Amino acid sequence: MADYRAPVGDMRFVLRELADIGGLAQLPGYEHAEPELVDQILDEAGKLASDVLSPLNWSGDREGVQLDNGVVRTPNGFAEAYRAYVEAGWNALPFDADYGGQGLPWTVALSLMEMWNSANMAWALCPMLTVGAVELLQTHGSDWQRDAYLPKLISGEWTGTMNLTEPQAGSDVGALKTRAVKDGDHYRITGQKIFITWGEHDAAENVIHMVLARTPDAPAGTKGISLFIVPKYLPNEDGTPGPRNDLRCVSVEHKLGIHASPTCTMAFGDNEGAIGYLVGEENAGMKCMFTMMNNARLTVGVQGLAIAERAYQAARQHAFDRVQSRPLDGSASDAVPIARHPDVRRMLLTMRARVEAMRALAYSAGNALDRAKHGADEDARRAAQARVDLLTPIVKAWCTDQGVEVASIGIQVHGGMGFIEETGAAQHYRDARIAPIYEGTNGIQALDLMGRKVLRDGGESAGAYIAELRATLDDLDKLNDPDAKAIADALRPALDHLESATQAVLRSARDDVNKAAAVATPYLLLFGTVAGGTLLGRAAVSAHRSLSNGADYGRDFLEDKVAIARFYTDHILPHAGAYAAEVERGADSVLRLPEERL
Repeated sequence: MADYRAPVGDMRFVLRELADIGGLAQLPGYEHAEPELVDQILDEAGKLASDVLSPLNWSGDREGVQLDNGVVRTPNGFAEAYRAYVEAGWNALPFDADYGGQGLPWTVALSLMEMWNSANMAWALCPMLTVGAVELLQTHGSDWQRDAYLPKLISGEWTGTMNLTEPQAGSDVGALKTRAVKDGDHYRITGQKIFITWGEHDAAENVIHMVLARTPDAPAGTKGISLFIVPKYLPNEDGTPGPRNDLRCVSVEHKLGIHASPTCTMAFGDNEGAIGYLVGEENAGMKCMFTMMNNARLTVGVQGLAIAERAYQAARQHAFDRVQSRPLDGSASDAVPIARHPDVRRMLLTMRARVEAMRALAYSAGNALDRAKHGADEDARRAAQARVDLLTPIVKAWCTDQGVEVASIGIQVHGGMGFIEETGAAQHYRDARIAPIYEGTNGIQALDLMGRKVLRDGGESAGAYIAELRATLDDLDKLNDPDAKAIADALRPALDHLESATQAVLRSARDDVNKAAAVATPYLLLFGTVAGGTLLGRAAVSAHRSLSNGADYGRDFLEDKVAIARFYTDHILPHAGAYAAEVERGADSVLRLPEERL
């Protein structure tokens, strides 16, 4: 199995040139986030990812997790790796200093999440959900809840979970039946939750469950859902774990991938009822939980990027190690590494270009998130939040779809050996496959983009973003360079396709919302494809400028950025036209056949 090495150089370039880490350091509260400090953070995080987490990835997949009388045991080394992560302070990086956080930008935190997930996605799911729980409590928790839980969650000493799904209530969360009955200053929770990631484990001293439940007189549907903190161990007054709460893991799932991540069925209230504490108000649970879910949607998108990067590294190493067949052009008389063969080159470049486009898009969303939290004034924060809202479903769905595709190409590069577990290529594909399902399937993300983000404001946010993307064309034109001209010439019609498809969605929804919904997924794929390509165009502009002013990236590195942007616009961006055709002409054929004849 190929080793993982964090692509620190590529991350640094995107953070500086596309995600504007220097500009973020000018925002109130982020003054200490200078690029030089960020470089040091990337280097140190890369060591943990490469030296500690990555070696456990394959062995963890082989061992899986074990359930022993309600106790979940993670694979060898996982708990120790988690404690090393906590002791080094990595979990606290983006959070409020008042509760022990380091107050660094979310954009930097997302780059580290890429490393953790590339190195060991099953392990990284644990801190990922804790991060979301912190965001939830910071936003909606009471003073005492923040005081009691945030310091331990921010440090990572305690971990957090998200408890939504029940056997009869998956995407339709409003169908959940878990009950919460008031009992003095708390509630008694009874019910069962399934698919709870890291719901029980041996890596931390306490697990804090964020549980959706329904009070006895609550209205039906999502309007009657409340949110509760339900700790595994009830905290003592001094903050240490106290008595065991009435909850337990009754089974762990046997899954296609992420074998080392405990996916638990949790039973609440087998005896007197698990003690839970209301977050916010009764019947406002979905509003609170969406804070955690939207955080998780961005980070799941980063998982798609991360697993794609890991698959690309493995495929590239194999392509240089595997010697087979003479070159078609007769340039060598003996067999050569398969990386010399044109179609393998095409596959590797496809993987790399998709990875770089995903990274640019995800980190750009991180920049918007930071500006939404720390913008200089209310108007700036509001505009940035609108950008976060628009990009979140795109990052989640497009990046996770790309992650599966890149991992699949990685198997193809390996050939027959890719189908053999020992190479690791199959594990990357298996692990990647859950991400398009997590946190609302990608079809739900497409409906969110279409409904809540485009239709709700009449396309205003989408139009503003498309206009901003178009500004890249002017920058490319000013370079007076053949590659820049070719990139701009490809981006121009692609942006036109995105703009016309946005108007088509608006028109369809006015006639029949089902028609807009029928083409929501190709619309999202179009948006991601064009946005990712345009950001690579920006990367090419930055690379040209750096070549001129002597920036310290290195000439080969910068020339590669131009070449990757050119490859993307030649080979991947043309798909935009096909997606646009689906959006503009495809709704009727989706809806034509009656359900019974599907």
